[in-house]
Amino acid sequence: MKILSWNVNGIRAAIKKGFVEFLDEEDPDILCIQETKAREEQLTKKFLEHGPWKKYFVSAEKKGYSGVATFTKIEPKNVLKGFENEKFDSEGRTLITEYENFSLFNIYFPNGKARDERLQYKMDFYYFLLEFLEDYKKKQPNVIICGDVNTAHTEIDLARPKENENTSGFLPIEREWIDKLLDSGFIDTFRVFNKEPNNYTWWDYKTRARERNVGWRIDYFFISTPLKSKLKNAFILSNVMGSDHCPIGIEIDL
Repeated sequence: MKILSWNVNGIRAAIKKGFVEFLDEEDPDILCIQETKAREEQLTKKFLEHGPWKKYFVSAEKKGYSGVATFTKIEPKNVLKGFENEKFDSEGRTLITEYENFSLFNIYFPNGKARDERLQYKMDFYYFLLEFLEDYKKKQPNVIICGDVNTAHTEIDLARPKENENTSGFLPIEREWIDKLLDSGFIDTFRVFNKEPNNYTWWDYKTRARERNVGWRIDYFFISTPLKSKLKNAFILSNVMGSDHCPIGIEIDL
């Protein structure tokens, strides 16, 4: 099974930049997208009916902001649009598709760079998710989490760690949360197969950082430890354009 994740930085813009062609070429079993910036009803019928994927959307209350979607060839037995928590669900950041033998969390995590209040919101979101997962894994131990986490975990996960020590996205408190997630029984799938630096998933548009590969690895697939033996590959599709992020993926026997 091939599962992909991509922060598209606006689904309507991505469609104009070749998103449908990418979807057809890669032909994933499941694709999770973040930062759709559009409601389902704002997309064309032609797009919504394209291909063999069932398409599920969650939108923010604020128009043109945030939003996630999951395209899946496999019919989920249940779809949860958020955590049933108004504080976090109002921004349309979480979509959980539950299948027979695993659950997939598609999440667009908050960005903490704008101001202190947003950093606090991000950290509150992080720790709410940890608590949510602790209970959730009791009923379904096979969990996959993917999306734009908005934090680089270690120094090899960004091009300029020293210059960004005090920048949200590489703060000790943010990185520590990823440590806690891993300690709670999750695996950073990409690092199972690749422990090298210079592997990034986001580059700043304004400075044309992608041309110089001055980037950050802030998009992840995490899997719960019971799934480790089923994981066959994890990868970054750094040559795919159309967003300031590139897609990432895993291959897993499920």
